[in-house]
Formats: sequence, structure tokens, C-alpha cells
Amino acid sequence: MDDIEVPTHFLCPISLQLMRDPVTISTGISYNRDSIEKWLYSCKNKACPVTKQALHDSGLTPNHTLRRLIQTWCTLNVSHGIQIIPAPNPPIHNTQIAKLLNDATKLPETRFKCLATLRSITLEEGERNRSCLEASGAVEFLVSIIKRDDSTLLQAENNKGSEFIKASDEALSIFYDIKVSRSCLRSIISNDEVFVTYLVQVLENGNHKSRAYATMILKDLFQVADPTQLINVKSELFAQLVRALSDDVSQQATKAALKLLVELCPWGRNRIKAVEGGAVFVLIELLLGTSETRASELALIVLGQLCGCAEGRAELLKHGAGLAIVSKKIFRVSHGASNMAVRIISSISKFSATSRVLQEMLEVGVVRKLILVVKVDSNSKRKERAREMLKLHSRVWRNPACIPCHLLSSYPS
Repeated sequence: MDDIEVPTHFLCPISLQLMRDPVTISTGISYNRDSIEKWLYSCKNKACPVTKQALHDSGLTPNHTLRRLIQTWCTLNVSHGIQIIPAPNPPIHNTQIAKLLNDATKLPETRFKCLATLRSITLEEGERNRSCLEASGAVEFLVSIIKRDDSTLLQAENNKGSEFIKASDEALSIFYDIKVSRSCLRSIISNDEVFVTYLVQVLENGNHKSRAYATMILKDLFQVADPTQLINVKSELFAQLVRALSDDVSQQATKAALKLLVELCPWGRNRIKAVEGGAVFVLIELLLGTSETRASELALIVLGQLCGCAEGRAELLKHGAGLAIVSKKIFRVSHGASNMAVRIISSISKFSATSRVLQEMLEVGVVRKLILVVKVDSNSKRKERAREMLKLHSRVWRNPACIPCHLLSSYPS
């Protein structure tokens, strides 16, 4: 696109981009609809971004005159690479969605049309549309279809053509795409245990796509749960999360499962439940197979939580590559990952350091890595923790033939 100056009154004061759907608020300032809706509905702001005046009326009035001026300017500057802006779709209203949901509830044969309409609304950018879906009862409608495990086959279009999917699976994906508010999620997890139970069943019996959505929704739900709900999580959820990690359902689902485990493991007996579900072995295998930074960080955080109990440490030591892969991640992923890896090794060193374990730490390079931390690490806490471990086991580790001389000279006395 050629360099061309866009008239300043065509730019949204929030995004500083050319307005595609200008609307005016009660202070008389015009904004692009998406930007001001996000400001008002997602960020929960109650003042005009420009004037800082309190907004007693959050209504948005389409600025048709400004939109026509912008469209005319775009048309005149097509030769400069400016794209013509199409007329925006009219915003959806609560009453329209409520009628659609009411019809679908009374007439099951209209359910396909209802889900297709909800899908089209979620595909449109705009915080107001998402808020309208929530306010009109769309979330409750989707939950009812998901819990009913509606197996009606619907024909859905995608970039590969069309496919037949279960109504409950389509409802599951729409539920996730709506990006339900925290308050609504909190209401669901507090008042609808059956929904959580069904999501766990989807993890057990669903296809890869539905299992991915179920994992991500469960993560969102438990992030707003209260301590009582976090403590009372059933063992089956941990078993299915571990299975989802093992099956590598999707990269997004893997991170969601890891974040959910990070959220759950500190509470009650959840660490034991996760260990009994096979989490330690799967986490080590994940660390062995991934080079992705965030996944490695999350896996080490969960592993660190599980190594806070004797059962978790025992499972890590049962895996032939457990100690080796944890020490290997020091300096290779991120500062946070290095911190957690050193903490895991410290936990093993303090509470599970049998003669066999100490010898293994020497053989697989853990001791060499600890000496390297003392020698070159700029992080004082990590360095001090490594120094403590080396001093604690100096009788076994000092002066062995398998440690290079240039590192032995840095062994703390």
C-alpha cells in the first residue's frame, strides 16, 4: 500500500485504525464499534476514553454520515492500495436471540438452525454480540444440549468442505468460542455439577476435537472455582487430563490441561490424585518430546508441585529419564523453567537422596549442572540452592572421576 495520510477524524481514538463501523456514544465522540464495545463490555469501563466523562448511557448510535464519508474516501483511494470497507452487519439484539432459543427449545427440528445462527454470531467480532448471547440465555441453552449428549447429526461447513457432527459437539465448540464471562462461569461451576461431570465424560469418550474443547472449558471453569470446589475434584478428572496429555489431543488442549493441573494440584489431596493418575510419567515424557517453551515451563511447574509429596518424588525416580531431563532443562528453556528444575532437584536431594539416587544424579549429569549453576548463574537464589545441595552431599559427589576438572574447581567447599 502506498504511503497515504488517513484523515485523523477517520481514525478510531482507541485503536488508531481506520474505522470500519463508526458509532457515537453519549459524549458525542465516535469510535469503531469493536473497540468501544471491548472498552465498555469486556474492560467494564464506565467513562468515555477521550473526555473521561462518566457514561450514564452506554448506548451506541451508528454514525452513518461518517461511515459514508470513510467509504467514499476508501473508494477514491483504491489506487493507493486502500481497501473498500463493506457495509457492517447490523448488531444482534437480545430479543432476536431469545426468540431463536425459545423456538429451538419448543421445536427440536429448529435446533440445527439455532446452532448455526449462534455459530455465525460467535464468528463475528464484537464484544456486544458476545454479551448479548450471554444475557439472552444462549449459554444455558448450550449447556442443556451438551448435558443431554444430543447425538443429532448436523452438517457443518468448514475450510475443507462439509462434515457431519453431533449437536452436542457443536454446542461444546460454540460454548468455548463465546468466551463466557467469569461471573457466568462461576455460576455454572457453583450450581451445575452435572455439567462438569459430563465434560469429564467427554474427555473419556469424545473425539479429539471435543476432548480439546472440554479440556479448555474445564480450565476456564476451575480458574474461577472456590477452594471447596478445588479440593473436592474427583480422581477421574486427573486420570482423563493425564490421558489427554498422553494422547497429545492438540497443542492448545495440552497447555489448557497443564494450566488446569497447576490450578488444582496445590489443593487438598489433589497431588496424590494426579500422581495416582499417572501424571508424573506423562509429564516427563512431555518434557522429553517438546521444545516449546511454555509447555515445558508448565510441565515443570506441575512436576514441581507433585514432587512436593513423597509419592510424586518416587514416581519421578522410577522413570529412567526423570532426573536427566529435569536437569537438562536448566538454562535451556527460560529463567522460570530453570528455577523450577532446580527446585525439583532440591526436593529430591533433601527428601529422597538414597545412595542409589545420589549415584544416579552423578551419572546422568545432575551434579555437573549444579556446579555449572554455582559457577555461571546470575540468579542468586538458584545459585544458593545449588550450593546447598552440593555441600549437603559433598561426601559422595566431591572429586569423582566423571566430573571435569574445570568444574570441580568450582565445587563449593
